[in-house]
Amino acid sequence: MRFIETPLSGAYIVELEERRDDRGFFARTFCEREFSELGLTTRISQCNLSFNHRRGTVRGLHYQVEPAAEAKLVRCIAGAVHQVLVDMRPGSPTYLRHIAVELSAANRRAVYVPELFAAGLQTLDDDSEVMYQVSEFHNPEAERGLRFDDPAIGIAWPLPVAVISPKDEAWPYVPSGGPP
Repeated sequence: MRFIETPLSGAYIVELEERRDDRGFFARTFCEREFSELGLTTRISQCNLSFNHRRGTVRGLHYQVEPAAEAKLVRCIAGAVHQVLVDMRPGSPTYLRHIAVELSAANRRAVYVPELFAAGLQTLDDDSEVMYQVSEFHNPEAERGLRFDDPAIGIAWPLPVAVISPKDEAWPYVPSGGPP
């Protein structure tokens, strides 16, 4: 695997190193040793799958706080998505800054989302499917979220929002004093 640093400390784009032959290729999508060498969380408590019927669907922006802060490894396995990460770490020099990465079945990239980063996506194709390896169990008491259209964050989604859940649409805007 190749780990590409992003402008947000601790967040990485993870590319496959394909070993090709006449059959196709083989590649590792996760290696505890390689992740650990970079100081990344290696525990996997859950694997989740998100299927999205319509292009323009928005999911997120979600994160969990302590004691259930979670890291995620996110990969698009069908279609394509515009994946967004927002730094929610108190005191971080990049607090409320975000990056966006296109993940697709074609580019086979993944993104490592550190603890206390909000993550969300918009589907770029109909019938897009995303797989998440998550370090902690879902904990409703620790769950937090951000509005997809919060001007304090300023995400430029590539498409008009076609579908969003009532829960995701109801997350609060970031108050001037800190995270929701």
